[in-house]
Amino acid sequence: MKLHQHFVLAAIIALAGGHAAAQSYPSKPIKLQVPFAPGGTTDIIARVIADPLGRALGQSVVVENKSGAGGMLGAAETARSLPDGYSLGIATVSTTAAAPAINPKSPYNPVTDFTPIINIAATPNVIAVHPSFPAKDYAGFVDALKKSPGKYSYATAGTGSICHLQMELYKSSAKVSVVHIPYRGSGPALNDAVAGQVNMVFDNLPSALPFIKDGRLVAIAVAAPQRLKELPNVPTFKEIGLEPVNRTAYYGIYGPRDLPKEVVSKVHAGVIKALADPAVRKRIEGTGSNVVANSPEQFAQQIQAEYEVYKAVVQSAGLTLE
Repeated sequence: MKLHQHFVLAAIIALAGGHAAAQSYPSKPIKLQVPFAPGGTTDIIARVIADPLGRALGQSVVVENKSGAGGMLGAAETARSLPDGYSLGIATVSTTAAAPAINPKSPYNPVTDFTPIINIAATPNVIAVHPSFPAKDYAGFVDALKKSPGKYSYATAGTGSICHLQMELYKSSAKVSVVHIPYRGSGPALNDAVAGQVNMVFDNLPSALPFIKDGRLVAIAVAAPQRLKELPNVPTFKEIGLEPVNRTAYYGIYGPRDLPKEVVSKVHAGVIKALADPAVRKRIEGTGSNVVANSPEQFAQQIQAEYEVYKAVVQSAGLTLE
């Protein structure tokens, strides 16, 4: 056999094998990478969806946490994975828009290095203060910040996280000065805010809500389409005249680029089936999130749109990782 014929035959066999593998997918457990520490919203959503998704696919879905660099370490691991469907990740605005927008040395391109599968849920974000803060409503909050520029600090899930860039967008829009204290995830950030080590937190609502409900944090404003039934007395950023800040976060599933279409279809269908369970929807909606369940194409468009927004925020505010 001539050399080029050998290569052609090898390529045909490889393609056939890949197609067969996709057809029999999944035949072993699937890893679902969470790019933040346990306790944050990304972790909560992942663990709500993992078991019912595993049942829908007929294989267990194992959640693994890998935090650091505003979620980029975990996202980079997903990007580097084999495109066989056994290493998937939770896609967030932090990892697909905010972090790569602020980091010129991003180890991945959020638009081209992943295969978007589905946006599970849209989640409001919230500014919440420790009860010792000298204000309990938005008018008092902004007054306190303007009277003492740079006196107060806010915690986030990390430099380059969605909550970091969204708070910077708020600061420039409201013309206030607050010091950023980054953590390795929402869990550690919330712990220090609740302990009073830092004055406030800008966080995703699902992870902050339990502390707000039991009075250990006080909600000041939310980024949401309208007031939330869980926090009826808390205004949206749109209501207080800061509509550009009024952006929800997304939590979806993606894999590395070149994921076979059969795998994308099976995982997408598995998530849709999982979300059809009223108990699963109730758990997600109970965090203050809305179930989205869109198409891979729609999710890809969302990722690109948010990346463009936060590149503009970084540029206009002159933000850097330092």
